Amino acid sequence: MSILIVGASAAGMRTAQALRREGYDGGITVVGEEPHHPYDKPPLSKEMLAPDGDAAPVPLLSGDELTALDVSLRLGTRAVALDPSRRVVVTDAGDEVAFTELVIATGVKPVTLPGAEPLAGVYTIRTADDGLALRAELAHASQVVVIGAGFIGAEFASAARAHGVEVSVVEAQDVPMAHVLGPEVGGMLARLHELHGVAVHSGVRFSRFEGAGGRVTGVALSDGRVLPADLVVVGIGARPATQWLESSGLPIQDGVECDANLRVVGRTGIYAAGDVARWQHALYGKGVRIEHWTNANEHAAIVAASILGKPAPPAQVPYVWSDQYGRRIQITGRPAMGEVKAVRGGIDQDSLAAVYVDREGTVVGAVVVDDPRTLMKCRKAVAKRIDIREIDIGLAVTY
Repeated sequence: MSILIVGASAAGMRTAQALRREGYDGGITVVGEEPHHPYDKPPLSKEMLAPDGDAAPVPLLSGDELTALDVSLRLGTRAVALDPSRRVVVTDAGDEVAFTELVIATGVKPVTLPGAEPLAGVYTIRTADDGLALRAELAHASQVVVIGAGFIGAEFASAARAHGVEVSVVEAQDVPMAHVLGPEVGGMLARLHELHGVAVHSGVRFSRFEGAGGRVTGVALSDGRVLPADLVVVGIGARPATQWLESSGLPIQDGVECDANLRVVGRTGIYAAGDVARWQHALYGKGVRIEHWTNANEHAAIVAASILGKPAPPAQVPYVWSDQYGRRIQITGRPAMGEVKAVRGGIDQDSLAAVYVDREGTVVGAVVVDDPRTLMKCRKAVAKRIDIREIDIGLAVTY
């Protein structure tokens, strides 16, 4: 058996590790689009941009660990097509890489905005090269505009403020993060920006970039205003990196469609893992695609078990974190499936906890700031699907 993993980030490399851990000693080839040693993605908008942080990407594995893993690592190689019947992946160099088992772990690509391509100073954050370039830009930037108030945009705003840069955040929603966390908690996170000197422009859309001499000079908004900028970061979401699979015949709809064990539907010996996978999550009974670092790592163990015919570990409650302005924001479950029914503390206090429930009063998610003990209790409550009145975390429940 020869296993090919397309994607050398967390989902791909952790899958290789999980296969070795489970006793597989056959051939593994990993194809990665970037030339860099496999590295971790979350630090790109956090530690890597901090004024006192390390400019180098954070490696997923040490050199010794990579050697011990004993994989054929083909970096700087982009997969451009898949032929499932012939069991080959075609690369941008025209090579065909054969496999008996394939793991698709190509992640997502950031959404861009029209007019960005010809202008210097406009970035998305997805690769190590993005992080390195932005760190260099922050050393001399004076006015930054961040388009999109999701976690990527918010983390970059925090990093820019740490460099002493003037920052404006533009968000199309009336309240940032409201589609995920609701207006109450979304408003609290917007307040966190404001407490640190960031101007939040919500309920207004991007219109166009303005530039001079080939470099961005401002961002025009739908209400006619122009925000001056010598650096812009676009953080308006991402799409699954499935373009290379368009001719493959694989089922693709907002990601590669998989069963509960991450086997691609209708395709023997083909799997997907991480951000690119839309899978039947056991806790929700429907297909979900989750762009979380923890999800990518958990997928690795499931895929390895599926390939080797072993029992898969149980699906975990979704979890994601974000570090902003010295605060740790943690989300467990899927808050968008319910509404806030209990809140303790606030963003201008030492900690915050907000719990979300469905129509039956069952806990479906929580947002917690700087309170890891409460976060763990909420995560267990989501996993056990208990009534909010049964968890003892000092919350005033409102019905």
